[in-house]
Amino acid sequence: MLRQLHSTGVLVLPNAWDAASAAVIAQAGAPAVATTSAGLAWSLGYRDGEQVPRTDLFRMLRRISEVVDLPVTADIEAGFGVDEAQVGQTVTAVLRAGIVGINLEDGPPGRGGLFELPIAAGRVAAARDAAAAYGVPDLVINARTDVYMRGIGTADERPDEVLRRAEAFAAAGADCLFVPALSDLPILTDLVARSPLPISVFTGDGGATVAQLRATGVRRITVGPAPAQAAYTTASELARELLHFGILTAASPWLSYGSLNTLLPTVPTQE
Repeated sequence: MLRQLHSTGVLVLPNAWDAASAAVIAQAGAPAVATTSAGLAWSLGYRDGEQVPRTDLFRMLRRISEVVDLPVTADIEAGFGVDEAQVGQTVTAVLRAGIVGINLEDGPPGRGGLFELPIAAGRVAAARDAAAAYGVPDLVINARTDVYMRGIGTADERPDEVLRRAEAFAAAGADCLFVPALSDLPILTDLVARSPLPISVFTGDGGATVAQLRATGVRRITVGPAPAQAAYTTASELARELLHFGILTAASPWLSYGSLNTLLPTVPTQE
């Protein structure tokens, strides 16, 4: 089903960071749920950048997939593995958790630069092979290139490097090319026309609108950790109000206790 959602138009996916946020996003009408690695890490008390223990990551992804009756695509950063074999093991565990799509980055976490192209493409191929071996050949691989995010090369060189990586990732079995931090709409329009893969982007506060991005021809739009940041900002503001002024602002936006509680499933009674 997730693959079909990429077939026409533009797929807009607000990002969840835990099971409750996934349920809220599903209720808002999202056709699928995408996770944010940063938001998920923060919710578990870790920094972003593959700092979350693998078992905690898989447990959270399983709970998200259990709570929402929608396809879930997970940001697994650079694959939580030093080599192709470990990337494959990560993908197998993610599939076991009920996930049907992944983001896979082409840069090592916590360091500058990108993986050399044969290595980056090999990691995409390892993810595809693991999915096929597990019996989920339709796993949607959103291969991310951080050419723009990490400022690789000169501004004039970046579009060609993105396309070079798109060709290698397509050959390795990727379904989409995720190009974060590219905000120039004419460049994006040109890349869409020349890329062998549909292009995925993210936007945020002050960024391009969905309508503007749709006009470029991109096929998938996410917002990364922005919803999680907004939630934590609200918590911070309410805490400061209570501590400094002794009151919570009546005008603050609230989802009621009941509406939130009933979004989540009950646990079967233990006999």
